[in-house]
Amino acid sequence: MKAKHLDLKEEHTFSLFKRYNIGVVVPAYNEEALLGATIMGIPEYVSRIYIVDDCSSDRTPEVIKSLKDSRIVSLRHEVNMGAGKSVVDGYKMALKDKMDIVVVMDGDNQMDPSQMPRLLMPIIEDKADYTKGNRLITRKAREGMSTWRFIGNTLLSLLTKIGSGYWDLMDPQNGYAAASRKALETIDLDSVYTYYGYLNDILIKLNAYGMRVTDVVIPARYGNEKSSIKYHKYILKVAPMLFKGFIWRIKTKYVLLSFHPLVFFYLASMILLPCGLLFDFWILVQKVMRNSVSPNYPLLGVFITLMGMQLLLFAMFFDMQSDKIKYSKTV
Repeated sequence: MKAKHLDLKEEHTFSLFKRYNIGVVVPAYNEEALLGATIMGIPEYVSRIYIVDDCSSDRTPEVIKSLKDSRIVSLRHEVNMGAGKSVVDGYKMALKDKMDIVVVMDGDNQMDPSQMPRLLMPIIEDKADYTKGNRLITRKAREGMSTWRFIGNTLLSLLTKIGSGYWDLMDPQNGYAAASRKALETIDLDSVYTYYGYLNDILIKLNAYGMRVTDVVIPARYGNEKSSIKYHKYILKVAPMLFKGFIWRIKTKYVLLSFHPLVFFYLASMILLPCGLLFDFWILVQKVMRNSVSPNYPLLGVFITLMGMQLLLFAMFFDMQSDKIKYSKTV
């Protein structure tokens, strides 16, 4: 697992991080109660704090105006545009200010600022272009996460592994992440998904362009606030985006930027597997209705289905190996 455990001395990290322009993007939507505590906890080595108010209907704008931190740069959306759009606008402001590394911390105070060095060090040491928190790797790290939230996050992790091509990553919905300027300048920020699925979409885009992404073990931190994400609805909404992103990634990474025969394996499996399953279902229906079916049909259906599954597994294996080869050369 590419999940890093770091034990850092505070005095060492402060002097080291002051050598870099580090920006923090804080997307905020109706965070009047927790935004102030979030901003107050951001370390002094951070150069700029970009607060993006996504058309909050509570007192969030007043809270932002009341903050006295000179590092703050704020932006307000006049209409609600989604969490992804807020983060992208923050990224754009950070790139304009020539930030070397940009961290995202939600305005709900769930992201512990003392853990930020864990995200920064792999990028500073040139071992990663993008780092993200992982709350799922140990029971202790996910303490406080509900069972249903854990199950939903695990399912999304599986779907995102397939869609993004980062097979070693977990907890894709963890928004506590750091990106190098190189990573942000490489991907097309304007095409990033604007809903909460932006985290998954960014991973897809990073993989297509060969960016190194690393999981960092960061414990969950929950207070009295409740997540607004309903995972059953969320998965149904994000799954089509992941599939479209998967198709785009395969085309971009393995056809346009280079070439790999796994494209043919994926294509053949996408044809054979659905056809085999539909054929098997048709045979089952005919059997239930007591209609006559050729004795060769069940064998043919099983053959088509198994061949589709085998080609899919081969394609996924080659996709995994592609990233392993890249990491072995760069890390």
